[in-house]
Amino acid sequence: MAVVASHQLAQSITAHAWNATLTMIAVCPNNNEVHIYKGTPAPDSVWEKAFVLQKHDQLVSGIDWAPISDYIVTCSHDRNSYVWSFDGTQWQPTLVILRLNRAAISVDWSPKENKFVVGSGAKSVCVCFYEAENNWWVSKIIRKKHNSTVTGVAWHPNNLLIATTSTDSKCRVFSAYIKGVDSKINPGTAFADTKFGEQLIQLDLANGWSFGVKWSPSGSSLAYVGHDSTLHIASNIGPTPSHQTINLRHLPLRDILFLSETRLVGGGFDCNPMLFEIDPKRGIWTFVKFVDEAKSSTHDLKSSTLFLEAMGRFHGQTRRGSHEIFETSRASGLAHDNCITCIVPLISAGEVNGEEPAEKVVQAFSTSGVDGKLVIWSFSNITELLAKLQI
Repeated sequence: MAVVASHQLAQSITAHAWNATLTMIAVCPNNNEVHIYKGTPAPDSVWEKAFVLQKHDQLVSGIDWAPISDYIVTCSHDRNSYVWSFDGTQWQPTLVILRLNRAAISVDWSPKENKFVVGSGAKSVCVCFYEAENNWWVSKIIRKKHNSTVTGVAWHPNNLLIATTSTDSKCRVFSAYIKGVDSKINPGTAFADTKFGEQLIQLDLANGWSFGVKWSPSGSSLAYVGHDSTLHIASNIGPTPSHQTINLRHLPLRDILFLSETRLVGGGFDCNPMLFEIDPKRGIWTFVKFVDEAKSSTHDLKSSTLFLEAMGRFHGQTRRGSHEIFETSRASGLAHDNCITCIVPLISAGEVNGEEPAEKVVQAFSTSGVDGKLVIWSFSNITELLAKLQI
């Protein structure tokens, strides 16, 4: 794996999302705006700011771009969410009625793009859908299930289940079936007799805030991270799922992405994506390596020295009663200079061949974070992948 390109787009990036053709990207530069750039993941691509979406009053905390309908959904600390549609010249916003009294934190389009889900600081989850009769987006709220802020949301591939993470340290799975919006559930499927908002699974595996929940491509596995430097993977999703916890030697992760059914990548406070794989014989997930191979050897030293340096400075400050602002010594050469907070897939194996693959395998992905950089990673020549990409 190699770094294809790195773009310094802002002082800090909250979230980002690509369109289906990988010719435009929406980025929140850690304020109330969304900037849309024209450009591609190719290493020689020149990026140009084309649009600035200005409707939110406070920090935009989540962005997702629907690949088929080409709608952009955003959510913000102003407790609002907007669905943006392109009219040929400008992006037009449509207000979504969330009925929240706290900040909206995260957002995710459903696979069929007829719904999206918003996690909030109000300890609730809003499942939103479009009402054609009234020409607006409305929400049904899942209340009294979380004990704290909902930090992450993710749709199951079947378009009927959602997974959430929260600062109450738990990961939960709910039914998001809405009568009149979703087709009838096949009686043979798991959780077929569930009602909207019913909690189906609760995983209490972390001892710290939980983030970055994601489903595997088939929906048979679920993974999330804990702020106690742990990675949790649940398999055989059903009434009695099996689970595994990986205790990391390094700093906590903030987001993860399934590359396939057997591989996933995570990024966080180590500023270097981490690759995990499952042993098909033993069925156990393990840490493989840091993705930024150029400095993987010095990175192990960086993690320990950063910790010792911080402890030493903190001890000195407490003795002197002072508060100093200082820059930590970072290992030079890493693509990211600060915490990675967002990982987005770019190209899958089936897309470059123009056919539906038996198993989805992500060939390239992008990361963004507190350093304001957007970095593109690829397992093979991304120029060839983009040339073969058929939309």
